[in-house]
Amino acid sequence: MNVNDISNLIAALIILLGSIMTLISTIGIVKFKDVYTRSHAATKSSTLGVLLTLSGVFIYFWVNDHYFSVRIILGIVFLYITSPVAGHLITRAAYHSGVEMYTEEKGKKAERLN
Repeated sequence: MNVNDISNLIAALIILLGSIMTLISTIGIVKFKDVYTRSHAATKSSTLGVLLTLSGVFIYFWVNDHYFSVRIILGIVFLYITSPVAGHLITRAAYHSGVEMYTEEKGKKAERLN
């Protein structure tokens, strides 16, 4: 094995790990019951999954084609900044709109946070 093969293997493992994290995020969005837990699954793990996938793609192109892609770097930075902020704003809007949290007991409302 030479350095190119090892770098390709590392890039493929990072892309695979990113795909697994995105799958976990998708399962969380489907399984969770209220907007607060869904937004947590959507922002935390999917952001990590997409960042890992883009990082693997960046490593692959950098090693194989000797192409340093500024677009991929900008995509990583943009996603890293905007995704958690958007998730926070959606959750905050739901909270201020009066969306209730899910509780196990029927008929019992969740307590407000403040």
